Amino acid sequence: MDAPPFIRAAQFSTLPRVRHGFFGRRGGVSDGIFESLNVGIGSGDHPASIRQNRIRVRSALDATAMVSPYQVHGAKAVRVTGPWPDDQRPQCDGLVTDQPNIGLCILTADCAPVLFADARNAIIGAAHAGWKGAIAGVCEATLDAMVKLGSRPSDITCVIGPAIQQPSYEVGPEFLDRFVVDDADNGMFFTPGQGDRVHFDLTRYIHHRLDRAHVGQIERVESDTYSDETYFSNRRRTRRGELDYGRNASVITLSPK
Repeated sequence: MDAPPFIRAAQFSTLPRVRHGFFGRRGGVSDGIFESLNVGIGSGDHPASIRQNRIRVRSALDATAMVSPYQVHGAKAVRVTGPWPDDQRPQCDGLVTDQPNIGLCILTADCAPVLFADARNAIIGAAHAGWKGAIAGVCEATLDAMVKLGSRPSDITCVIGPAIQQPSYEVGPEFLDRFVVDDADNGMFFTPGQGDRVHFDLTRYIHHRLDRAHVGQIERVESDTYSDETYFSNRRRTRRGELDYGRNASVITLSPK
């Protein structure tokens, strides 16, 4: 079985015991609109194809198990102590663990996946950060859960993975208003578009919040899931009138000591 292609972040490359990967839509077995590495349990793809794709992702990182939450665009993070059945996924958008060989897998299709690693204390995390979760504080909740396991923010490295980038993220004035009401300084994450449209920089906004939380190192992967068709994109499928879409996998795991 060939391993699907994935990208790695420079900031994680020197961290001991940390394995990770950002996977797109290539290297799987799904077909049609889900072609080919769809790992989205909640999608309308064939369950057998999803299972096979998830095995390929897990195997690429040499993890013995891989878990994903039932993502709800919220700000809750949970500790993972072992694998769970797919039909018993916790409803949350952040995961943390100090257990080896468990892949923490976040599913996205334009939202930002954020991976966290504290190599000093061997604690990792992963968060699904769409705009709703980001403004609600999902990244901070994930950091807090890591701190409860023994981390310090200054020891944590974060990588914001492939997501929709600002030139592709056109929104209306009511969207801008939500952010400015939350914090007047949030206007700096928007640039003018046509008419009353504006463009939102989701990944820079997340970077700003992580920096404000005093995280030690932060990296942004600038791949645009909307314009780069090697990734699944919900916004792209909406504009094409497709009925469903696949999900990209972003995974982090700890190797044994």
